[in-house]
Amino acid sequence: QVHVAEFGGGLVQAGGSLRLSCVASESDLESFASFAWFRQAPGEGRKFVAARTWNDESIRYADSVKGRFTISRDNGKNTMAVALQMNSLKPEDTAVYYCAVDRAGFVRLAPESYQYWGQGTQVTVSS
Repeated sequence: QVHVAEFGGGLVQAGGSLRLSCVASESDLESFASFAWFRQAPGEGRKFVAARTWNDESIRYADSVKGRFTISRDNGKNTMAVALQMNSLKPEDTAVYYCAVDRAGFVRLAPESYQYWGQGTQVTVSS
């Protein structure tokens, strides 16, 4: 059974920073090969933010977050985790942020490409 969970959302002023974490775990120790972050603002569809392969071969960012957001990996016993460091936040970054994971070993930008999802965490940036 696969579990995906996000942590670290909250309220921050424009220009501030937040760090989101995503932890994926399952009982059979099979590895996930790709992680991604998407976000969804009210009334909009789910949009790509950043993604990476676990083996560091590929990292992609949406143009709107390049230079401000960084996706990095972390690993622990029986879990795999990635972080999304968000700097210079803007009010337009306000959204629910979702972590997605998959066993495919390459980056994709479409949300339907990812098999497992977390419940989402709210990020609100005030002006």
